[in-house]
Amino acid sequence: MKVNLMHGAGGEVMGELLRVITNLRHNNAGGIGLESLDDGAVIPLNGQNIVFTTDNHVVSPIFFPGGDIGRIAVCGTINDLAMMGGRPVALSCGMVIPEGFDVADLERIVASMDAALDECGASLVTGDTKVLERGALDAIIINTAGIGVAERVVRDNGLVPGDAIIVSGTIGDHGIAIMAHREGFDFGGQIHSDVAPLWTLVEGALATGDIHAMKDPTRGGFANAINEMAKKSRVGVVIEEEALPFRKSVQSAAGMLGIDPLEVANEGKVVMGVAPDDAEAILAALRSHPYGRDAAIVGEVIEGSHVTMRTAIGGERFIEPPIGDPVPRVC
Repeated sequence: MKVNLMHGAGGEVMGELLRVITNLRHNNAGGIGLESLDDGAVIPLNGQNIVFTTDNHVVSPIFFPGGDIGRIAVCGTINDLAMMGGRPVALSCGMVIPEGFDVADLERIVASMDAALDECGASLVTGDTKVLERGALDAIIINTAGIGVAERVVRDNGLVPGDAIIVSGTIGDHGIAIMAHREGFDFGGQIHSDVAPLWTLVEGALATGDIHAMKDPTRGGFANAINEMAKKSRVGVVIEEEALPFRKSVQSAAGMLGIDPLEVANEGKVVMGVAPDDAEAILAALRSHPYGRDAAIVGEVIEGSHVTMRTAIGGERFIEPPIGDPVPRVC
C-alpha cells in the first residue's frame, strides 16, 4: 500500500491509515495510549487532568476569506483541547518555511496567531523554525501542539440513548469558503471561513449542563464527526434535515461545486451530545456567545448502530462517513 492524499483527508481512508499507525505504535505506558483516537491525550498528573494534542497545518491558500493558516493553526489546537474539556494553557509552534517566503506574510500570520491566543487566554511558549531550499516546499507548514487542564474530561464516545445532538452553528462554512476562493467564485463576501477558538464557548456550555460527548467537525465535516461519535459510543443517531443550520450562500456554492456541505471541514463549530433535560439550557448558553448564535438542536441519540436523517420531504436516508474530504489541504 502507498500513502496518497486521501489518507490525510479525515474520512474512512484516513481511518485505515491511523489503524496501521496505532497498531505499530501501540503502547499503554502509565495508562496512556493511542487506541482511543481522541482529539487529544489525557495525562493524569498530581490529581489533575492534563490534556495534550498536536496538529499539522497545510492550508492552500494560506490566506482566505475569514482567516489564514496562522489562525487555523492556533484555533485547531485550542479546539482539540476544548473538545475534551481542556482549558488551553500553552501552545508550541513549529514552522517549516520555503526559501523566498515573504517576511511581511510571516508577520501577518504571527499577528493572526497572537490574536487567536488572546481570545482564550493561552500563550505560545516555545517553538522551532526550519527553512527549506527553494523548490523543496510550495508553502509554509505549521505544527502546533498544546496543553490544557480539564476539571472534567469529555470524550467523543459518551453518547447515550436519549441525548440531544447540538451543533454550535452553521455547517460547511470553512470548506466551502476555501473551495470557492480557489475556484475564483465571487459571492460578494457572503462566504467566509468560520475559523475561531472555541474554548470560551465550550466553557460556558460545560458550566450550564451535562455534556456527554463533544467533537469538532473538521476534516470530513459533520458527517464524519457524527458517525465517529456514534460508532465509538455504539449507538444510533437520528438527524432532522430541517433543523440543520446552513448559510444560504454556502448551500448555493456547495450545489455549484457538487459538494455535500455535510462532508466539508468546519473550523469553528462543535457537535455535542447532551443530556435531554439540559439541552435547552445549553442551547441558550451557546446562543449567548458570539460564536454560537446559530446553534441548533439537530437530532437525538437512539439505540442502534447507524446515523440516519429524516429528510424535509418525509423520507429517511443514511448519513455515511465520507471516504475522504472533497476539499484537500483545507486545514
